[in-house]
Amino acid sequence: METKTTAAADARELGGSLDDVRAFCAVVDFGSITAAARNLGETKSSISRRVTRLERRLGSALLARQPRAVSATEEGIAFHAKAGAALALLDDATEAASEAHSLPRGHLRLTAPVDFGLEVLPEAISVFRRRYPQITVELLLTSSTLDLATHRIDLALRASSELPDMDYRAAPLVSFSVRLYATPAYLAERGEPSTPAALAEHDVIAARDLMGPTAVSLSNGRRTERVCVRPAVQTDEPASVARIVLAGGGIGPLPDVGAAPALQDGRLQAVLPRWTVSSARLYAITIAGREAPARVRLFKEFLRERLAGLGACAIE
Repeated sequence: METKTTAAADARELGGSLDDVRAFCAVVDFGSITAAARNLGETKSSISRRVTRLERRLGSALLARQPRAVSATEEGIAFHAKAGAALALLDDATEAASEAHSLPRGHLRLTAPVDFGLEVLPEAISVFRRRYPQITVELLLTSSTLDLATHRIDLALRASSELPDMDYRAAPLVSFSVRLYATPAYLAERGEPSTPAALAEHDVIAARDLMGPTAVSLSNGRRTERVCVRPAVQTDEPASVARIVLAGGGIGPLPDVGAAPALQDGRLQAVLPRWTVSSARLYAITIAGREAPARVRLFKEFLRERLAGLGACAIE
């Protein structure tokens, strides 16, 4: 009983002796210790010691040694069949992991705020996939902060005025400003405010995380003005601000990178363009840095360049 227990314990330790298993399989595959040593770049005595050590751990003879030749025993043939297959799987896994770091392929699991995900990411992801068709994308849009490890997320995009406090790597991609926008139709009907104080005469769409319930603060770089307003609509979801503003509901605060597409095609118009509601940065949060897979590193750089093209200031 003690001998069997010891043999079982030794077998469980084979995870630390893969080179010994590989040496034995090479002897069987190439037909001799000499050929195996040549293929693995070791000496004959080194290969022989590895096989002997493996046999001792298994408590079973794997090779029948003759003066001029070696051959696998019945136990050796059975062990080689399973061990060889396991080594092939391990080699495939190692190659796949190595290629993931250098080749643009695989599945990118991405999370982002709802407003950014609806306004900016659809076209960006489409262009990215045309450039890298072997990368598939899964997009999780939520205003909640998801843990990367728990939800198996490769990359999280988060907007903040300062570096987030977390256990993961946070790299700033771009800085952007939040400004006021409205539709040309709304401004044609109600008139365009020429000063911050004139906002009091307009329908203001208020996002609770950017504006107070009764006032909005605007800055032009030299001074800040606080204007008392009575919001026509209040919401705690930034994505709904864009929808209401685009529907002609009034004047509302939007990130310039999110408003850029609608601004370019004429659906939106900047209001008080020299004044900003706030400024922030967009961060890319990942578990790994330079060791991240190619799909993650490529998307980060692609998004940085694309947002810079929409007017954001890229951060190197």
